Amino acid sequence: MTDSAQAALAMLRDASLFKWYVIPLLLLVIYVYSVEVERRNWNVLFAGLALWAMDWFNEIWNALVFQFTDRAPVWAAIGPTAYQILIGLNIEICFMFAVMGIAAAKMLPPRETRILGLPNRPVLVAVNSAAAVGVEVLLNKAGVLTWEWSWWQPGFPYLIWLIGYVPFFAVCFWVHDLPTVRAKAVTVGAILGVDAAALVVFGALGWV
Repeated sequence: MTDSAQAALAMLRDASLFKWYVIPLLLLVIYVYSVEVERRNWNVLFAGLALWAMDWFNEIWNALVFQFTDRAPVWAAIGPTAYQILIGLNIEICFMFAVMGIAAAKMLPPRETRILGLPNRPVLVAVNSAAAVGVEVLLNKAGVLTWEWSWWQPGFPYLIWLIGYVPFFAVCFWVHDLPTVRAKAVTVGAILGVDAAALVVFGALGWV
């Protein structure tokens, strides 16, 4: 087991790490979503939830990688935190992803708008994903987000981009563009349902 995995494991769901700043952060996330509810902006609301749900999916399989290799997860969050939810996910990261999808969806232009002659959705998926990878590289260099596998490193960031972020923004924008509120709710509900079932089952087995 790597040192980074041991450090993250030592903090896992340790309630003694709690800090009071979690409460105002939670209220800020609630406020961000309440604004979209107030405006009946269901496109943005469900897009934000979709990206957040996709992050949970990634965090679950990352924890399973650690379970089955007994060496290291693909990424570990080892910086100071108010609560370590999973080996690669702390409460601060969770709140960040809850807001990230809202921000990305609010900046979407109309679907017919083209960027450099290309459809804007694929371009923005690629650009947003690249920007997110850039932030992760900085966090990795700061030593608070660790990568222990040779195929998931700053020198080879393609899988981080392709697996780590492209699905987040692709699903976020797809849900945003679905034609009905019901379709958005069903899609987001399905992703969250898979996440919840995985957490219950794998949590009961002690795998996450």
